[in-house]
Amino acid sequence: MSTVWNASTYDAERRRLVPCFDDFYGTAAELVARCCPGSPRILDLGAGTGILAAAIVDRVPAAQLHLLDASPEMLRQAERRLGQFRPHVVVRELNADLPAGPFDAIVSALAIHHLDDADKRGLYARVLAALAPGGLFVNAEQVSARSARLQCLFESVHLDRARALGSSEAEVAAAVRRMSYDRCATVADQVAWLDALGFEDAECLHRSFRFAVLAAWKPAR
Repeated sequence: MSTVWNASTYDAERRRLVPCFDDFYGTAAELVARCCPGSPRILDLGAGTGILAAAIVDRVPAAQLHLLDASPEMLRQAERRLGQFRPHVVVRELNADLPAGPFDAIVSALAIHHLDDADKRGLYARVLAALAPGGLFVNAEQVSARSARLQCLFESVHLDRARALGSSEAEVAAAVRRMSYDRCATVADQVAWLDALGFEDAECLHRSFRFAVLAAWKPAR
């Protein structure tokens, strides 16, 4: 949800700035738990401090975690949080090649919206190639609305709820500045891109105004 974060305060800020935090991350983790039981190989794109990965291993403790992020500082926080699970960490930008698969699930939370639309589609193609047959892609994401009226509603609801959860005006202003650099896409556009690339059953499975959880599957053969 930003281009610049302080890794030491990131988790607390995200709790306030993602008002649907539990359902948002919980939906992504539940999808992995239901679709990838056992000891799945999971790649987390833009893993940050490991919030999503932690939610996943809470449901799938035998998961083999691979964490990718451009920030070494964020990944150090993730390694501390997830040390008992011995995650593999990769310092890399999202528009670079992905680690060698195949992965049973590739997941991401609040990271891909930093890419422009062409780079999003390129990343989705690389995700499809890196998944095992039948593998799951989950993108818990910040999305744009399809009209100015809805976009205004998304923004006002988001910030009012963040304030109600304890965000100060300074924190809200900093979030607004960061989000001015975001390149969000609509749910409809992203589902269409996933369909066009060859994913199956691309769908939005959780939605709370500007926060959405998208999922799609690689064909089993």
